[in-house]
Amino acid sequence: MNPVDPAQEPYADLHVHTDFSDGTFSPEKVVDTAAEKGLSCIAICDHDCIDAIGPSMKRAREISIEIVPGVELTVIKDGKEIHILGYFISWKEKWFREILRGIQRGRIERLDKMLAKLEKFGVNLKKDRVIEIAGGKGSVGRLHLARALLEAKAVPSIQAAFNKYIGDFRPCYVEDVGFRAEEALEVISRANGVSVLAHPQTIGDDSLVREFIKLGVRGIETHHTGHSSSQSEKYEKMAKDHGLIITGGSDCHGMGKGRVLLGSVKVPYSVVEQLKQEAARIRSGAV
Repeated sequence: MNPVDPAQEPYADLHVHTDFSDGTFSPEKVVDTAAEKGLSCIAICDHDCIDAIGPSMKRAREISIEIVPGVELTVIKDGKEIHILGYFISWKEKWFREILRGIQRGRIERLDKMLAKLEKFGVNLKKDRVIEIAGGKGSVGRLHLARALLEAKAVPSIQAAFNKYIGDFRPCYVEDVGFRAEEALEVISRANGVSVLAHPQTIGDDSLVREFIKLGVRGIETHHTGHSSSQSEKYEKMAKDHGLIITGGSDCHGMGKGRVLLGSVKVPYSVVEQLKQEAARIRSGAV
């Protein structure tokens, strides 16, 4: 979806993380980097956390970048971790913040369990240090634990931390904290947001993709750094066949994935307009 004439239409990257979840860039640095990349709009979609939206918007107003307020909710289904993006959410709602804080508390409990498992392998890490690496804010995740393992020289690389200890179903893995599928979609809808299935290829099971379509997801992130061209085409066709919004984003985590991905996957601004229109319909009760 990248080949758009920039003279005719601006670009947006609709999947960006900050250091309030598992990104390495502050909200301000994310916005500044987006400007450097020539983007007109980005969606802040931290994992189960909306605390970076405010500071992102503050910085964005200073340099004329548009921020789409978003979130990436974690769904645990059939032993798989599936992510649902919510766009144009009413992020200031107290009830919404409380639900997310509950998930964040669950992440701390999950961290305790993984640290206990690591101890059995002779790896002793301080919980406070992992939380410090996470910035003491937002959601603590496996990437923060992987950084702590690397810092302690328990592994030679971030990827090795996942491969040896904390990757899916590895010896120190603990299932993530998350929502039920229907619950995640209901929460996003209640927050007046537009639900989009994130990076479907990573699910590894298209029957689950079709199940989320039946449950009422409003769009599919067909363009993603983890998708090949043929995979993007497959999911784009699936979205079109079901009348869903086609979105895309880099899933940038700052330097969390080894390089800055921001802007490497981008969509024409018309996609943002589609999401705005859908959000307006949800707010009006038309859907």
